[in-house]
Amino acid sequence: MRALQVLLTLIPFVWTIGCLPFANRVHPFVLGLPFLGFWVLMGIPIGFLCLLAIWKLEHRGTRR
Repeated sequence: MRALQVLLTLIPFVWTIGCLPFANRVHPFVLGLPFLGFWVLMGIPIGFLCLLAIWKLEHRGTRR
């Protein structure tokens, strides 16, 4: 369980910082944005979904 949380924490970091040099090599436009801008903007929902999954994992057994 703890390893999954660490992995989910690393995904947005690797998406934004680690893969950025690879995404910078592509030059098409996606939804009217340069690909690099689209890549960075897609990091926001991916980070949100990873943090949501971590929150769900931690609060799985608790009820209000």
